[in-house]
Amino acid sequence: MSAVYGLYADGASAQRAVNGLRAAGLAPSAITVITGEPLEDHEFFEENKTTRMWYIACAGGLAGLLASTWLTRMTELAWPLQTGNMPIVAWWPNLIVIFEMTMLGAILSAVATLMVTAGLMRKGPPLYDPAVTDGKILVGVQNPTAANLPALERALTAGGAVELKRT
Repeated sequence: MSAVYGLYADGASAQRAVNGLRAAGLAPSAITVITGEPLEDHEFFEENKTTRMWYIACAGGLAGLLASTWLTRMTELAWPLQTGNMPIVAWWPNLIVIFEMTMLGAILSAVATLMVTAGLMRKGPPLYDPAVTDGKILVGVQNPTAANLPALERALTAGGAVELKRT
């Protein structure tokens, strides 16, 4: 992976760099911004913020609910045990299994979504610099083309980069 990035001391200069990269023709999804703390008062913080994790977790919970309801009901109907005047399918004891399987489906789907969206399953190393932990803000582009490289470097230095690096 090749990348070009700049390290910035404050959020305002990082925002200028992001604006410069947009003016150079980059889509907001192609720009990487990494900070050590949330900078909610800047525009770049709001990009790529939406997630579908809630919907995916609900779908996993619904799948667990349906599967466990089917499993408990069909198990009791496959081996019916006559116990006096009570029904074959006992819903009150089944609710324990249904609840647990519903939660298991929701949790497993949420964890899987987190692993995919956070990039924990990626093969290559992410764009990162140890200076981010010291309070710097990284603004960069992964895999730039050779034709765009001078424009990207100009946009990053115009933002007031403390350091400009290539990998």
